[in-house]
Amino acid sequence: MRLLLDTHAVIWSLVEDKRLSDRARSAIEAPDSIAHVSLTSVWEVAIKVGLKKWPEADQVLGDIEAHLERVQFRLLPITIAHVRLAGLMPSPHRDPFDRLLAAQASIEGLTLVTADPKVQALGAPWLW
Repeated sequence: MRLLLDTHAVIWSLVEDKRLSDRARSAIEAPDSIAHVSLTSVWEVAIKVGLKKWPEADQVLGDIEAHLERVQFRLLPITIAHVRLAGLMPSPHRDPFDRLLAAQASIEGLTLVTADPKVQALGAPWLW
């Protein structure tokens, strides 16, 4: 399965937080799965850590490249096509990070791993 982890799923997976659902953890850890992390999520984590809104993410941010490499998560760049679709998505959900993740999942044929029902409503395939 090809996955795109929502920002909370990335951090919860890396710090082994129990809030990551069993289904999500199983999908991420399955031998045939490829888990992607969007640059969008790295940006969101940096903003929230900078605002002191996500203390547990602080332990990951400083060396996030090494953490992602250790668990073999692939970094997904942001393209013009991703940004275009995110901006044009017909949805009342306005969070730019969520919209971009949903657009990336849709375009790249990835299943979005998210607990957030608002993101789930953006139309990308998802699991939790």
